[in-house]
Amino acid sequence: MGSTQQTHQAPTTAELQTLWALLGDLGRAATHWRFEVAPNPCVGAAVVSRGQEVARGFHQRWGGPHAEAAALAAAAESAVPAEHWDTMVVTLEPCSSRGKTPPCVEAIRSTGIKRLVVGAVDPDVRHRGAGLKKLEEAGVEVIVLEGAAPLEDVCPHFLAWSGPDRLRRPHPWTIAKWAQTRSGHLMPPANSDNNRWISCGASRDEVLELRGGVDAVVTGVGTVLMDDPRFTVRPPGDTEMRPLRVVLDSYLRTPPEYALLRQTPGPGVGPVHILCQGGADVGRWRALEDAGAVVTGLPAGETDHVSLLDAQAWLWEQGARRVLLEAGPTLLSRYLDRDLVDQVRVYTGSAIGGEGVTMAAWMASANFAQRLDRECGADSVLEAFSG
Repeated sequence: MGSTQQTHQAPTTAELQTLWALLGDLGRAATHWRFEVAPNPCVGAAVVSRGQEVARGFHQRWGGPHAEAAALAAAAESAVPAEHWDTMVVTLEPCSSRGKTPPCVEAIRSTGIKRLVVGAVDPDVRHRGAGLKKLEEAGVEVIVLEGAAPLEDVCPHFLAWSGPDRLRRPHPWTIAKWAQTRSGHLMPPANSDNNRWISCGASRDEVLELRGGVDAVVTGVGTVLMDDPRFTVRPPGDTEMRPLRVVLDSYLRTPPEYALLRQTPGPGVGPVHILCQGGADVGRWRALEDAGAVVTGLPAGETDHVSLLDAQAWLWEQGARRVLLEAGPTLLSRYLDRDLVDQVRVYTGSAIGGEGVTMAAWMASANFAQRLDRECGADSVLEAFSG
């Protein structure tokens, strides 16, 4: 794809080789944030002036600035005047529609940059080529260097997210997070010094940040009854976010006086939705609504619980695109067995043993993609996409 309005000479072979190498470097660097931006693609961008890189930027947080906007902001802080910027290099076609951020094609067009070099065209059939066409119509020369930053290497998760199967049956990107002991138990040993927490404080802070980057937090009534959680976003998380707090509670066992419903709406405190089976007890239904919850009846699934497929469809209808599953072993196993988990984050603390079921067998047989093993405080952390 190329512009019919050439504003300067076409790049030489040597220049194309330099741009190819730059795209590859940006793509490799962008993968650092793959788990923070999914299901969005991890993207890298750079502003170039007279063959020299001025600044680069990356999409680092779901819902945050795209790579193009980050690169332009960094270039504005450089010593190179904007009128000398001649090329934008980006690993993936710039977006042309407004989502959580403005369309990147508008940001590029407003700079006066006359050449765009991309490593891949958007694989989503709803947007493929639209951004490139808009820029060409604005007189920007477009060069596509397919293979310089292949999506199969940079963001294979985005290929699955934008593929025909997902578009045909849309449901939220689901991140399963849990903390476990070294033996895979989700409950610490009864004689533990701290019988409430498996993970350390630094890990719990990370979870608060994770909550601030999703549209909904989903849990089961078993977790509510056992832990009386709030599932709010608190510092260091982004308290401007107010994700839905969703409880799968087939028979409306959630006590109206529990912490979920004692929270005053405000920063970091999202509305409470309880999904039950249709025809659940009318008195409990009314008591929960009087306490501030929104109760919705859904069909029963194959195990006499609320249907997970219907729950996922309901979440999508509410506008939830990125969902955090914080649940106990029962609901967690149901999600995993139905292949409804796209991404996992597992914190393993120092305790050995525990109570209840263990995730050890599942962990041993799980097929992970783009796995990352790291440390957070005293804990080991595994992050991966479902294979």
